Amino acid sequence: MASLWRSVTSRNLAGTLSVVGGLTLWELVSRLLVANALFLAAPTQIVQAIWALTLSGEMERHIVISAIEFALGYVIASVIGVVLGFGMANSATVKQALQPWISGLYATPTIALAPLFILWLGIGIWSKVLVVIFLVLFPVTINTEAGLRTTSERLIEMLKSFGASRSQIFFKVSLPSALPFILAGLKLGIGRGLIGVVVAELFGSRAGLGRLISQSADAFNMPELFAGVIVLAVAGIAMTAGFGWLEKRLVPWTKD
Repeated sequence: MASLWRSVTSRNLAGTLSVVGGLTLWELVSRLLVANALFLAAPTQIVQAIWALTLSGEMERHIVISAIEFALGYVIASVIGVVLGFGMANSATVKQALQPWISGLYATPTIALAPLFILWLGIGIWSKVLVVIFLVLFPVTINTEAGLRTTSERLIEMLKSFGASRSQIFFKVSLPSALPFILAGLKLGIGRGLIGVVVAELFGSRAGLGRLISQSADAFNMPELFAGVIVLAVAGIAMTAGFGWLEKRLVPWTKD
């Protein structure tokens, strides 16, 4: 127990020192070497910008809009992706029908389609939601199918020989086997979804973190630009950490 506590403490200390050291170096470079907020904002200037935007209510407005766009797109893509993955893993016909579309659309630069989505749906939230769906859908689908196909055929045959039903095999063997892959796909979708929100907002939006970044870049306001980037990075870190916690609870057998 003591050795485990020391190991955890050592990892946390290393991470804390890494972050503190990086921020300190960033502060020194921006203050002493660059010394011009037009090119590189210092961490303290970014914190001040975040605080000012929060007090004015502007940061909350941008975060809420981006969060709604991300949440809608992410949930829709996750549900559709898991369903498609199950279908492709359990039916050769479904796989043959969907595989060309999955391969072709996954290789398509969805970011380049963002202006087209905005042209179709306007600059409201649904054009951004569609971009998020396209970016999140394919990692979830591919990982779900891969997870289901890794289930041991021998184990399935053994359960069938003992009279297990299809639903019992699915919930007791196939789903637990695929769950780590599904969670990995969902985790990959977080970063891709955040990218989709920002890029879509850069092309056209009334509000959102992408809009904040675009406005700040146009005005050469580096502290506010970095403020938007930092908020996105923190959101990504928090959600990824949340999935890490969820993974430990749902699939503890994947950990040493």
